[in-house]
Amino acid sequence: MMSEVQAGFREIEHTADWELQVWAPDLAALLEQAARGMYALAQARLEDGPRQAISLQVSGLDAESLLVAFLAELLYLSEQDGLGFDRFALRLSGYELHADLEGTPLASLGKEIKAVTYHNLVVRQTGQGLVVNIVFDV
Repeated sequence: MMSEVQAGFREIEHTADWELQVWAPDLAALLEQAARGMYALAQARLEDGPRQAISLQVSGLDAESLLVAFLAELLYLSEQDGLGFDRFALRLSGYELHADLEGTPLASLGKEIKAVTYHNLVVRQTGQGLVVNIVFDV
């Protein structure tokens, strides 16, 4: 499960889809690690060169729906605009996320993620912070 590292992610073996376990001390850090993990699963490689910054807002009814909305927005930006992000400034107000992102166009994606699912999605509080397993449709 979680290690001594306060935030991170790791791939979990899954029969048909991809599963990622993510942990962090709080929800904003969990969202960032989930984004980083999703890019790692997709083998996203960013171009060298001019960086682009965008701001976005997403909201949810709870931590799970906010997580799905945020990752789905990142997938949309990679598919529609060809952008990937490696710098995250995330602020939460309840379950409303204000995100300032910085990245570059994607040089390549090794694998395609079609969607973020709600399959067994539960953000759990532990003694060391939050943990969640996310299943991606591929």
